[in-house]
Amino acid sequence: MKALLNPEPSFSISSLQIKRSTFSDALPPSCLKFPLTNFNGRSWRRTLLRPHGGGLKMKAVLDSAMMEQFGLKESDIKNPALSSTYRRSEIPKANPTVLDAQARVCTGPTQTRPLSEEQAFKVFDTILRSARGELKGEEPVSKAQLGAFFAGMTIRANAFPEETQWSEGEKRAMDVFWPLLVRALPPDVLFIADPEGSLLGTGNSVGPSFVGNEAKEMRLVGALREVLAGGHLGYEEVKGVLRDVLPLGSEDGGLASGVSESLLSAFLIGQRMNRETDRELKAYCLAFDDELGGAPVADVKSLTHYGEPYDGNTRFFRSTLFVATVRACYGESSLLHGVEWMPPKGGVTEEQMLKFMGANTSLSVHQAKELIEDEKAGFAYLSLREARPSLYSLMGMREHIKKRPPLATTEKVQQFVRATGKESIVAGFYHEGYEEPLLMLMRRRGVHSGLVVKGEEGALSMTTRVRAATASKGFPVNYCSGFRSLSSETALEADGVSRQSFNLEVDARNYGFEPTETPRTDRSVSKNIELGLAALRGEKGAAYDRIVLNAGIVDHLLGSEGAEDVAVAMERAKEAIDSGKALKKLLNYIEISRKMK
Repeated sequence: MKALLNPEPSFSISSLQIKRSTFSDALPPSCLKFPLTNFNGRSWRRTLLRPHGGGLKMKAVLDSAMMEQFGLKESDIKNPALSSTYRRSEIPKANPTVLDAQARVCTGPTQTRPLSEEQAFKVFDTILRSARGELKGEEPVSKAQLGAFFAGMTIRANAFPEETQWSEGEKRAMDVFWPLLVRALPPDVLFIADPEGSLLGTGNSVGPSFVGNEAKEMRLVGALREVLAGGHLGYEEVKGVLRDVLPLGSEDGGLASGVSESLLSAFLIGQRMNRETDRELKAYCLAFDDELGGAPVADVKSLTHYGEPYDGNTRFFRSTLFVATVRACYGESSLLHGVEWMPPKGGVTEEQMLKFMGANTSLSVHQAKELIEDEKAGFAYLSLREARPSLYSLMGMREHIKKRPPLATTEKVQQFVRATGKESIVAGFYHEGYEEPLLMLMRRRGVHSGLVVKGEEGALSMTTRVRAATASKGFPVNYCSGFRSLSSETALEADGVSRQSFNLEVDARNYGFEPTETPRTDRSVSKNIELGLAALRGEKGAAYDRIVLNAGIVDHLLGSEGAEDVAVAMERAKEAIDSGKALKKLLNYIEISRKMK
């Protein structure tokens, strides 16, 4: 399969001709439109699919004459085609100096990069001036940032190996600033920074005596003491803390529960730095399963839950939305879930693409069930905003934490809708060591089959690109690991279900694909849509190959009916695209979802 697409993206969506005879019954009766507003708030219109000559044209229109008239550049306009513009403006921005430091010190025992003396002095000076109200020209250091940063410093001192503990520069900076910070920081932050009251021999008595203000906060403080010492918690303890403090009072991180934001951010990042145990991950995964009542059950023979990283793709084509439309054509239903925008990457997400194309992205779990059961669609997308409001309320705080908390792993293993038939979960991962915990959570969910994929950017998209000789450490891109439940097996696991486990590296050349570079999208929602729709129209190339590869391999590895032979699975995926059925599923989904209130 030879790539015909230019992998370098252009901004505007190219024209895609679609035969009316094949898709006329799938098209909405009116144009699918979304507003574009310029810097004066004047409304432009963007038309995605509309009649054009003898067929249909997909087209993006920017009013270049108006831009020229006002002397504007493209960068001056709030452009909903770029993932970065989907960040909610009401979320306060974090202080960049401390945020950069958090990226270095709020991570794992081997990944942490201690601050130099110059960096440490700058960070502590910024914190001190912010606490005194003297910081000019920068955003103040938020409570969540203070909690995360000082939790990172404390855990490094207490539990990390010598090479990632405090540098000599950090020690000198703390020696200078701590006596000043003790008089400027609130008690909860002083507790996080010095829970034993022994930092540099200053005799600070706040840490040892700090217990919190209310019962919920006291429970959090008790758990946090163990975390700051590098310890671990039980399932019920983690679950209890989460249910005590969530949902937050607002998306900018305010806590209606009365619990300190600093304490909660320290708890979340501290658990990740200590590398969560299976018990802790189960608590994050299952704590809010009953938030909206029991999950509705879709009457379908098969349902695959796709767990893409919620923070999206910033560089490469994201194929899962289009893969779901292909698999729906032969009865493999899918449920996609995520958010519109999520830190730290803030990349292209399924919700952005669907919203850009005019679909309803505020569906309830019951509406998602209906779309999964509807043969005209056969898949659905659920926003975390609707499915788990408590977890969604953490979005603003997660930006200020900087590094991914435990939820970044567990939110990929959710079952917002159940099925009468077989269920599977597919999740993406990047860092080695998280593949087994993800599979453990899938087994805990009781699904028939589970699969983790190290796709490009840690997402689910496997590539046809040949692995570079200088590839990064750890598992290669296209590494897969998983399990299938087999009733014929005689050896049963602890839960009484027999399973066949597997792991492999997928080499696309073994399935007839020519090596191609992955199309770049570089945060462009419109470019990702352009590539996906061109492929669903049958245009052969890099995006087409990736959609076919990902549909066929997933069908085969999950043990889907009719996919026992991987070559047959690939041909089935091609037929779904080349016949126009997959594109028709997507257009039907947009139209049906728009009618749901």
